[in-house]
Amino acid sequence: MSHPHRKSIDVNAAVITVSSSRTRETDTSGKAIEAILGENNIPVVHYVIVPDDIGSIRQALYNALKTANCIVINGGTGLTYDDCTIEAVQPLLEKEIEGFGEFFRMKSLQQIGTAALLSRATAGLCGGKVVFCIPGSTPAVTLATTEIIVPEVVHILSHAAR
Repeated sequence: MSHPHRKSIDVNAAVITVSSSRTRETDTSGKAIEAILGENNIPVVHYVIVPDDIGSIRQALYNALKTANCIVINGGTGLTYDDCTIEAVQPLLEKEIEGFGEFFRMKSLQQIGTAALLSRATAGLCGGKVVFCIPGSTPAVTLATTEIIVPEVVHILSHAAR
């Protein structure tokens, strides 16, 4: 299907890993996102690891928004006591893209079965830029980045820039 409103937009990405235990060396999920984006000519201009803390996540997002128009936050989207990515990001979204979470869980269902319902993955717009919040497992970030984010990010940003 043709999208005549799709603009030619340069995508610059940021990767934020939310984890209290990962380092740059052990962050296989952050590296996977970075590699997939790079393979698709989307440069990662900002990368950071922050702890599971609302203030830290929000500050990392504010910093990323200065240089990137596609922010991929991985980790902290589950149901454990310290998972707070959604609580940190959702209030900052001007428009939520509900279909992203729905589509991610639908695709995850094919890979991990009904455990997909534990994901609170979401996406939305913040200042004309797109923010994706996805689980932190390497298979989850690979699925989200390869099958949803890369194919649709220009389309999303075309709408966001209108």
